[in-house]
Amino acid sequence: MATFNWKSEAETEWDKRAVFWNKRSRNMWDTGSRKDILPFMKNYLNESSKLLDIGCGDGYGSFKLSKSGYEVTGVDLSPEMIRLAKSREDDICFLQGDVNKLPFAEEHFDGVLAINVLEWVQDPFHALREMKRVVNKNGIICVGILGPTAGPRANSYPRLLGQKAICNTMMPWEFSKLASELSFEDVDSYGVYKAGVEERHYYDLPLKLKQSLSFMWIFMLRNAGV
Repeated sequence: MATFNWKSEAETEWDKRAVFWNKRSRNMWDTGSRKDILPFMKNYLNESSKLLDIGCGDGYGSFKLSKSGYEVTGVDLSPEMIRLAKSREDDICFLQGDVNKLPFAEEHFDGVLAINVLEWVQDPFHALREMKRVVNKNGIICVGILGPTAGPRANSYPRLLGQKAICNTMMPWEFSKLASELSFEDVDSYGVYKAGVEERHYYDLPLKLKQSLSFMWIFMLRNAGV
């Protein structure tokens, strides 16, 4: 039986999904689940800051960040995603790269953005530590973690059959604990919910129950430098 290589399997899988992703990314960033990320970033990261967009996909999110004044570098594991990103007529540096071994010096960026990235790596703790390494002291890291109601979580089902899968099942509250292990300061967060879930359904619930209803939870962390 061939050895399962998470990285190569993930690269192949996201290459296959690149065209599908490209058809959906504009809507996600303009009116969908990611529409509030850019305003959220602006609350904590000044324009002209150097920003690393990990898991940049086809580059549309990086494009919007660049148009808002950030100096953006986009990284994705998938060569096909990077090909699509580079096809845009934008002055953005796009590189194929692995979040587990980022090709940048320590404290190279003012901020890091990683939306739905850590769910797709074999060792989330190491990946988050890499993000911490490349961001400045007191720099910010914005991370999006799929909530329990997110459809993409179905990709982790094969593990229940004893099969290998490139999607893990990290919950938002587990990510909070992971971040605390690396001494990140928890600055802010918000939830993204599916259609049909209204604010009145969750506004007075404890945090973990709010996260339990979420499609995605967006965290804003600060590198405390410890």
